[in-house]
Amino acid sequence: MINADPSELDKFSQLAHRWWDPTSEFKPLHEINPLRLEWIDRLAALSGKKVLDIGCGGGILAEAMAGKGADVTGIDLSDKALGVARLHLLESGCKVDYRKTSAEELADAEAGTFDVVTCMEMLEHVPDPSSVVAACAALVKPGGHVFFSTINRNPKAYLFAVIGAEYVLKMLPKGTHEYAKFIKPSDLSRWAVSVGLPPDELIGMSYNLLTQRYSLGADTSVNYLMHTVRVA
Repeated sequence: MINADPSELDKFSQLAHRWWDPTSEFKPLHEINPLRLEWIDRLAALSGKKVLDIGCGGGILAEAMAGKGADVTGIDLSDKALGVARLHLLESGCKVDYRKTSAEELADAEAGTFDVVTCMEMLEHVPDPSSVVAACAALVKPGGHVFFSTINRNPKAYLFAVIGAEYVLKMLPKGTHEYAKFIKPSDLSRWAVSVGLPPDELIGMSYNLLTQRYSLGADTSVNYLMHTVRVA
């Protein structure tokens, strides 16, 4: 069985045509992309690396990593999102290999293939996130880098990521996130360690209501990113 929720795929497929509109429901992704790109590049030096972006959607991060000189493969299970991603390559001139497959399926076929694996804003949308973490470990080369980003599970995260972002500020469509699927850093760390991906860095991402800007810092209480390195 594919590790995917049909309702989640349908939700994002319905919005796929708006992936590259920086004023659309995907505005937050466009705004955080420079931050997460520079963080990834600082830790993994993307130029010349073979990179896999899991849950690539319309390709915002995948294209940006290709722009840094990486050889990027992007995978997703949404035909519509992948269609938009491929069309955007005609505008940008970037080179990304987009494929419709799951992380688990690709791990069976291409284990130990990639220098860098990214899985950003995706784990909180699948039925079994630990299975995706295990697939990431299988896909990356020994000594390679795996990056995750997701949302913490606590009352503050519910207030900010669901009530605030979806209902008050309307930064995201209502129903984008389900609180029960949020993931504590301790759980993500445990899953990662169990498959040979000891965490190397944990960092938070915060939104300032006054400046309306995102920043990386020590506060991991809502959004956070984790860098792991595959045990050789």
